Amino acid sequence: MKTALVAYFSPTGATKRIGDMLAAAIGAKTFEIIPKEFYTESDLDWTNDNSRSSIEMKDRSSRPEVASRVRDLEKYDVIFLGFPIWWYREPSIIDTFVEMHNFDKKLIVPFATSGGSPIADSYKGIQALAPHAHVERGRVFDSGIEMDELKKWAERYLRK
Repeated sequence: MKTALVAYFSPTGATKRIGDMLAAAIGAKTFEIIPKEFYTESDLDWTNDNSRSSIEMKDRSSRPEVASRVRDLEKYDVIFLGFPIWWYREPSIIDTFVEMHNFDKKLIVPFATSGGSPIADSYKGIQALAPHAHVERGRVFDSGIEMDELKKWAERYLRK
């Protein structure tokens, strides 16, 4: 079976909960993508055009800084990459994270949390930033997901 890392960005804790459950289900290590400047509640107010998240998401070149990097990424074959859906795609900080690592020959499997939006084409944005990786379409999980279902979903990628 392939080695896996569960990396996630979770400004409200919802994605962390799923990421930690996923890691426990498959026996993987976790890495939390922590922004250098934390997001406050007002930063995350998607109804405010001047909130930090709104400004970042309007500018596809926005790259919020990440506090640290995965130091041993070469040990992993599969990276489960988690994030909340923002404006129908991955948050800009995920783009930062992908650009700062070498994902050559890695399998990246996105997973997301959402208030109702689909994961849509997030995988295409990630694939463009990691052209020598293979990026799967991924899946959105709701807060009621059971560990057995997460494990069953993840294991198919660990056998590829």
